[in-house]
Amino acid sequence: MARIPVLVKQTDSFVTGTGGTVKIKNPETGEIATDRDTGETLYTVTVMQMADGRAEILKITVPESGLPVGLTPGVMVRPVELIATPWARIFNGSLSDGIAYRVTRLELAAPAMAAPPAPAATVSESADSAAAVKKAA
Repeated sequence: MARIPVLVKQTDSFVTGTGGTVKIKNPETGEIATDRDTGETLYTVTVMQMADGRAEILKITVPESGLPVGLTPGVMVRPVELIATPWARIFNGSLSDGIAYRVTRLELAAPAMAAPPAPAATVSESADSAAAVKKAA
C-alpha cells in the first residue's frame, strides 16, 4: 500500500472532535489494535482540519505514546508526521474504499493570538468629546 506524507501548513488549523478512543481491530472479538512494530496500543482521534477556506473531518490513528496530556474535544492540535494510506476492500459484495490517516504524535497547539482589544475611552476623553460636539453645533 502507498504511504503518502501529507503536508501540514503553518496556516492549517486542527481542532479535536473527540479525545483518544481505543482503536478496535476486530469488532466481533473486541480485539484492540496495536502497532505491528512496537506492540503499542493504537487510538483514534477525530480531528477537523481547516485550511484554505474549507474544513474536513479526519479520523487519525495515534499510538498511545503520541497522545498528549490534556487531549479533549475542542482542543487545537498539530499532527506530527501525518501519513495518508489509501485503502479498498470488498465486503458483502460491495466495494468500500477510503483513506486512513496516521501520525507519530499529536502536539497541543496554542490558538492564534487575537488582536488586543481597543482601549476603553476614559471619562475625561468622553467629556472632551461631548464638549467638542456641543461647540461644533
